[in-house]
Amino acid sequence: MDLQYLEKVLVRVTVSVLCAGVLHFLWLAAFLLATKSDSSVVETILWLSAPVVTATGFATGIAIANRLTGAKRTEFFRILIWPLIGCAIGAGVVYWFGPMLIVFGMFAAGTASVALREVVTFYRSKRA
Repeated sequence: MDLQYLEKVLVRVTVSVLCAGVLHFLWLAAFLLATKSDSSVVETILWLSAPVVTATGFATGIAIANRLTGAKRTEFFRILIWPLIGCAIGAGVVYWFGPMLIVFGMFAAGTASVALREVVTFYRSKRA
């Protein structure tokens, strides 16, 4: 890996984390507004959607950064699957310590999954 490639990877991961943060913030605002309505169904749906929304933010950030850095365009779902798995695992592991702590698990595992995706993509491109 050369320095220029690592720079692009850093930009992609950083933009990805920022977009995930924005979408998670919007999810949290919706969740806080929904808890005032005392609807357990809406609250449950929002709890279950947290990893999906956050993973969508990670994937959106990668898609945007790919365009900014001139990287090869990839189908959105192929990008989304990595942070979706990471965020779901992160949320599942941390949920038992307190449901409001899932954000830390989702961001740690989501960031790790995005970084791992970059490493796998790099080595696949070198093999081809």
